[in-house]
Amino acid sequence: MRFFDYLDGTLCAEAVPLAKIAAAVGTPVHVYSHATLEHHFKVMKAAFGDLPVHICYAVKANSNRAVIATMAALGAGADTVSEGEIRRALHAGIAPQGIVFAGVGKTDQELRFAIETKVRQINIESMSELERISTIAAELGQVQDVCIRVNPDVGAGGHAKITTGKASNKFGVSQDLAEKLYGLADQMPGVRPVGLSVHIGSQIIDLAPMELAYQKLADCVVRLRTRGLDVFRLDLGGGLAATYDENGIGPDLAAYGTMVRKLVGHLDVELEIEPGRLIAANAGVLVSRVIVTKENGGKSFLVVDAAMNDLIRPALYEAYHQLLPIQQARPDAALTPIDVVGPVCETGDTFAEERLMPPIQSGELLAFMSTGAYGFAMASTYNSRPLAAEVMVSGDRWQVVRPRQSYEDMFGTEILPDWL
Repeated sequence: MRFFDYLDGTLCAEAVPLAKIAAAVGTPVHVYSHATLEHHFKVMKAAFGDLPVHICYAVKANSNRAVIATMAALGAGADTVSEGEIRRALHAGIAPQGIVFAGVGKTDQELRFAIETKVRQINIESMSELERISTIAAELGQVQDVCIRVNPDVGAGGHAKITTGKASNKFGVSQDLAEKLYGLADQMPGVRPVGLSVHIGSQIIDLAPMELAYQKLADCVVRLRTRGLDVFRLDLGGGLAATYDENGIGPDLAAYGTMVRKLVGHLDVELEIEPGRLIAANAGVLVSRVIVTKENGGKSFLVVDAAMNDLIRPALYEAYHQLLPIQQARPDAALTPIDVVGPVCETGDTFAEERLMPPIQSGELLAFMSTGAYGFAMASTYNSRPLAAEVMVSGDRWQVVRPRQSYEDMFGTEILPDWL
């Protein structure tokens, strides 16, 4: 569900017309719906019933502190993959004991910060990482809870670049090595093994791969306990899909909750789940203004002021985003195929090809739907384009939660060498 609808012929975020925001803030601008974030979190939580589940919002999906603070107010923790994300979570009000630190390449500096901060757990991706955490924590006189990330050789996801659970992927360790590392961690200073983690990909609709991965995780728990080792936490990762296509069907969350209960509910463990895209994607839109329409080589083009630096998913993943005119088209408006492109000097700066669209003229506003996840979070200043503004809406209220980057902000910290 998303709280973006046409009211009196104009597209609104909850009760606020997007045209009003664009007029005040300029374009392009990312707009987030508080009600949508809240709704998706509550639906996710309800799927587990009375199971002891700690929901850790995946900060990488949308790292604006207003979004994280919304999650914190609902009782969420944070799934983080860098020191910067840990700091963002802390600044947004999430307690250290609600923060999971994951990621395949954590530096010693990041590990030291996480251990000093006393985060809930660090997910281990290699023998080397386990050894480094043990050494750092022991030097600090602390004991850090860790989970071993299992690579179950089960891949899933909407694109090869977001599949993370195959043996050939860089993430986690094999089941055999995970069980070996767990035993070693139990004997090492500075660490306490508390459980296992898994994450097999993103944009997952079919639950079968998750079921297979979770069953392998449950089997590991049984084997570890047979060896006399305590296992009392399972991190089930994230990856459930958000719906981008207006006619698409998302994952069955009730079925997901039932599946989790069946596979691991009897193990008497704490559970963690780390949704990001599922919560944030449909909670955001990118509002852009049409610069010009043109014809080239028998094709029609709509050139907008948003570009691949504002929303890279179509260029990076061939991702689909629904496009809606801010002013609602007439029901009988003729639809014609058109390429929607940005102003960046690359042909790859294309959002849609041959998309059927109603007539749209220069100066009119267009909304890229479902950009709340991996929209601004993956933005850049390519072509020296300032980062877009971010706005959050709640009911009939709205506020800029990150102002548009100025040119002074963008290059004012650069330093010319003395010889120039």
